[in-house]
Amino acid sequence: MLCVLLVRFSSIGDILLTTPLVRALARRHPDAKLVYVTKRAMVPLVADHPDLAAVVALEPDEPVRHLARRLRTLAPTHGLDLHGNPRSATLRLLVRCRWSGYSKRKLARTLLISVGVDVYDRRVPVAERYFEAARALDVRPDGGPPQFFLSQGARDRVARWLAEKGLAGAPLAALAPGATHATKRWPLAHWIALAQRLRAAGHRPIVLGGPDDRGIALQLATGGAADSAVGEFSLQETGALLAGARVLVSGDTGVMHMATGVGTPVVALFGPTVEHFGFFPYRAPSVVLQRDLGCRPCSSTGTPTCPLGHHRCLVDVAPADVADAVERCVA
Repeated sequence: MLCVLLVRFSSIGDILLTTPLVRALARRHPDAKLVYVTKRAMVPLVADHPDLAAVVALEPDEPVRHLARRLRTLAPTHGLDLHGNPRSATLRLLVRCRWSGYSKRKLARTLLISVGVDVYDRRVPVAERYFEAARALDVRPDGGPPQFFLSQGARDRVARWLAEKGLAGAPLAALAPGATHATKRWPLAHWIALAQRLRAAGHRPIVLGGPDDRGIALQLATGGAADSAVGEFSLQETGALLAGARVLVSGDTGVMHMATGVGTPVVALFGPTVEHFGFFPYRAPSVVLQRDLGCRPCSSTGTPTCPLGHHRCLVDVAPADVADAVERCVA
């Protein structure tokens, strides 16, 4: 019997973009045992996936050799390295099976960022690049979106919270202003103007994010422009809230892929990053807003400051344009 390890340790978006491959493997090999390997913090993203036989977590500070020992007991036949980092490379040495990986297009990415030379042969989304690792297993993309499966407990917790806040049944427009890197963040003044526009148009803006986003959520909530769910929910609960929203407005972050995974339309704001890198919303209702500037892309992940000091890639995306895109998504 096939036993396939799918190894992707992080992060949110990257993991959710592996789910079209999981789905394809389950359909092509219904009797195979599919085992997902990821960090403990990322387990909720795949814990309820019905096509996975097991999810094995790399615990915080756990040596990779200990993880390898646990994986060897599963007697895997195939290992799909969907990460391509030192940890996954170590697993490939320590766990005997037929391993394969995929190309991250590092040279093409570097040339595009550093000298503006485009040697990408075609735009291949990351979700489809992962299929390169499964060539021997005869699977192909089916044209469907990522999937983020939610527990009933997460859905119930969010339903109770919305009822307590008087938001049950409200036409929620989720806003995700946070991002790890500053150049991926739309200006705060733009978020405030957008929330006011959406409120006036009959939407109920609600801000999502982690504890680090409390400051921006507080400023967005000032004057009643938006409600805040910042710091309230786990990964699965955030997914449940997104599933109940009419639309999400987000930068190039993991929350964007969470929304596509639960079927919620997305208005995505792309600044320093571009479609070549493969992380646009995948096979889901979406509008991508970006500006055609000669300085893009300046990074594949974002940076602390704009290299040119103007941050026009996102500053020039006007709140009115985003509000119009929201209306197109929910029409």
